Amino acid sequence: MGHLVTIATCNLNQWALDFIGNQQRILESIRQSKLRGARLRVGPELEVCGYGCLDHFLEGDTDMHCWESLSEIIQHPDCQDILLDIGMPVKHKDVRYNCRLICYNKEILLIRPKLYLANDGNYYEMRYFTPWKGARVVENFYLPRSITKIMGQKKVPIGDALISTLDTCVGVETCEELFTPNAPHIAMGLDGCEVFTNSSGSHHELRKLHTRVELIVSATLKSGGIYIYANQQGCDGDRLYYDGCCMIIVNGKIVGQGSQFSLNDVEVVTATIDLEEVRSYREQKSRAMQARDQPKYERVEVDMSLSREGDGIDLHLRPTRPKEVSYYLPEEEIAYGPACYLWDYLRRAKQAGFFLPLSGGIDSCATALIVHSMTRLVLEAIQSGKNPQVLQDLHRICGEEENSTWKPKTPQEICNKIFCTAYMAMEKHSSSLTRQRAADLAEAIGAHHLEYAIDSVYDAQVALLQSTTGYEAKFKMYGGTKVSNLALQNIQARLRMVNAYTLAQLLPQIRGRREGAPGSLLVLGSANVDESLRGYLTKYDCSSADINPIGGISKTDLKRFIQWASKPETFGLSLLQKFLDAPPTAELEPITDTYIQSDEADMGMTYNELSVYGRLRKIHKLGPWGMWEELGRLWGDKLSPQQIYEKVRFFHWNYAINRHKQTTITPAYHMEAYGVDDNRFDMRPFLYPSFEWAYRKIERAITAMGEAGTKVAGKEEEQ
Repeated sequence: MGHLVTIATCNLNQWALDFIGNQQRILESIRQSKLRGARLRVGPELEVCGYGCLDHFLEGDTDMHCWESLSEIIQHPDCQDILLDIGMPVKHKDVRYNCRLICYNKEILLIRPKLYLANDGNYYEMRYFTPWKGARVVENFYLPRSITKIMGQKKVPIGDALISTLDTCVGVETCEELFTPNAPHIAMGLDGCEVFTNSSGSHHELRKLHTRVELIVSATLKSGGIYIYANQQGCDGDRLYYDGCCMIIVNGKIVGQGSQFSLNDVEVVTATIDLEEVRSYREQKSRAMQARDQPKYERVEVDMSLSREGDGIDLHLRPTRPKEVSYYLPEEEIAYGPACYLWDYLRRAKQAGFFLPLSGGIDSCATALIVHSMTRLVLEAIQSGKNPQVLQDLHRICGEEENSTWKPKTPQEICNKIFCTAYMAMEKHSSSLTRQRAADLAEAIGAHHLEYAIDSVYDAQVALLQSTTGYEAKFKMYGGTKVSNLALQNIQARLRMVNAYTLAQLLPQIRGRREGAPGSLLVLGSANVDESLRGYLTKYDCSSADINPIGGISKTDLKRFIQWASKPETFGLSLLQKFLDAPPTAELEPITDTYIQSDEADMGMTYNELSVYGRLRKIHKLGPWGMWEELGRLWGDKLSPQQIYEKVRFFHWNYAINRHKQTTITPAYHMEAYGVDDNRFDMRPFLYPSFEWAYRKIERAITAMGEAGTKVAGKEEEQ
């Protein structure tokens, strides 16, 4: 038997600026690591303060509190005799760096700043931090006086160095560095580093985990090594859900994997590995030739071993066997990611539950199902007994007395206490079918459901408009203009928003919530990413809410999710098929024998087309000309260049005139790579000129095609 080492990584549900809670979770992860025999513990990126501090990173208070918290951590009795990899910001020569601090027995061994910063999509690290000076650059860092006074240590190396234990060598990577073409672990490995740590702040995005896992696995597949990946997990105060999935990989094989979605605040994953497996794996002459010429790293020595000392053999200690990586289906990601996010948001906001305008359509149905999924996860956690914090949080949310012994038996029992829905009808516009679907769904998941008409309030508003202006607004079917038709729809939509917030504020009291129990209901939105992209929503209608769990999900994926939830082996809600079979409708215009409002007819495009436009615009970074070119390849067998141009032009016209709506859109759980969040992810103007330059270029190209410009490629004219 060779040199067996037990190492630990973790998922931590950190919360930006929650220094007390963050420290408790760090300490608990260290305790669990030691109980399992680990000699090295790795935590998430910036775990001391939380990854999502945003502009609070620029405050001196944040730096100060991080040092104060770290000093308490490394002095703690539970934090001795284990090598610790802890993350926090550090200012060196008045420059702020995103750092890992390697500590052992009350001593800081190395401060390792991040070399390559994440600065795209949802990440703006360059706003707060500066990349370190370069590979293998090391300087002296003089510790704050408060730390020196406590620890007696005055300075520590800062830079890109390695840690040499008595039996191996440890190198540090941070999140984005793994994703770079020439990642630091390559050179570290060639210089003899055998153990790599990676502390991450990676958020959930639909279908993204495969890419992350493949990159982590590839880090040691070529030239061997032990790769330890830690991540944050949960909602830490903004639109992102950090999706955990901490891992331990040996020579390209996964030997440990944590959960992607969980209600746990702390999850520790350990593995026992034979260092000799790494050394044997590296017995390749081609690697040796490159390793011979690799520029050396400075090494910081520490008088400890990751493996057990002596020649004795523990027959009960064996290397952890490789395992297959676990992935969720996209439908399961939708079910569990936003559900865990909502639970974190609710308990940390210290509110009484959620309120949702339930229309009987696909979008509000999907939002209600995510709440149902949340209650199922809460019940599962309570029944397992492994996480008592969940029941404590539920008691507080429900306004239970401090000594309450209530323990729910079904998800519906939980749902009835914390989830209220309402169908807000208009007599001539709302159908009995949508009303019944909403009521049936609310009953199936256990929500407290209300039904009422808003006709009287709507009529009063219309009458006020007429008495004030002398103008009688009419729907188009009654001879009204396009403008008046839209204005009357918007009155209804905005009245529903006003009523939603009033009910959310008062319903806990109306339903007899205990006097002194704080909190109202958080209003949930139900606008999907495709409708936001197109601008198919009313500004300040029910798309305006406190949080929107489906705002980053496409209509196509929402339908798949609902189909999945209808199956007996998942949520078993067969009534959901009625939602899928019904045509999407806003029900804001009067229903007649010959007319029912249709979303896709109103939008002038299908939801499938919108998904394509969204991906081309954001992911492929195409403007009108580039989109027309690419769609010519994608749709050229069905549409002529002229028809494609008309679609592209119509989409961009709608996108441009409606972009202003994204400036006030409800914060949404980020899930889709073509999301339209104006606040952080999709930075665009909200006042656009015409795209006339691009349109003229397309028109010239079509004219140059002659007759082919108006014909579908490859199809002959019908005789």
